[in-house]
Amino acid sequence: MKQLLSALALTALLPLNVATAIEHTGTPAEKGLSIAKEADARNEGWVDSEASMTMILRNRQGQESERELRIKSLEVTGDGDKSMSIFDTPKDVRGTAMLTFSHVKEADEQWMFLPAVKRVKRISSKNKSGPFMGSEFAFEDLSSFEVDKYSYQYLKDEKVNGQDCFVVEVKPEYEYSGYTRQILWMDKSEYRVQKVEYYDRKNALLKTQTFNDYRQYLGKFWRAHDIKMVNHQTGKSTDLKWGDYAFKVGLDEKDFTKNSLKRAK
Repeated sequence: MKQLLSALALTALLPLNVATAIEHTGTPAEKGLSIAKEADARNEGWVDSEASMTMILRNRQGQESERELRIKSLEVTGDGDKSMSIFDTPKDVRGTAMLTFSHVKEADEQWMFLPAVKRVKRISSKNKSGPFMGSEFAFEDLSSFEVDKYSYQYLKDEKVNGQDCFVVEVKPEYEYSGYTRQILWMDKSEYRVQKVEYYDRKNALLKTQTFNDYRQYLGKFWRAHDIKMVNHQTGKSTDLKWGDYAFKVGLDEKDFTKNSLKRAK
């Protein structure tokens, strides 16, 4: 639940035979929260990361355009994580960069550096539902997953991608979300998100996000290398094809400032 994911990235890890023995009990709300907390706990300790990514935009007619970018991320203890997205191609967006400070209790903060006008623009908290760089990912999808920003309801068990999954309804507790709720499928073995459905402010199905080609890093952290977002209302879609991740590369707070946006390379 901490991917561009998007918006949602997960994964400290217990041995597989212990993980599969975990039982979540209580009311549907308590069970949903327990599942979310377990998923979040499994992604602690990655410190920082870098990865390259190809973004493929596809319109209703199936015509495609590609963008190459790099993602830098920093794990923050006691608050939401920080990330920076830097576009390398095509030429008309080269140098464009976005900085995201995710928060647990307060509104997330986001800024974009636009090289054409050589200035940093703050993204309004009221505009988080807008599309990111013409993709089917909204600005709010790019914030890290923080458990306390949502309420939860366990719905059922169901199999997706050949995996036995928990199905959990997630509702945003923060202002100005473009979604009334999300339904996510999370596998029981490693607590990896397999699919997410997004419902708009009228509670109609808006988008579906799917995750494939999970790979494990440092013996504990799982990352999907093939992510697809389909907009059912427009017929458009966006694919994210990730390169290999590098963890603990030495990034720190000074690499995630508004000034660093202008120097992003």
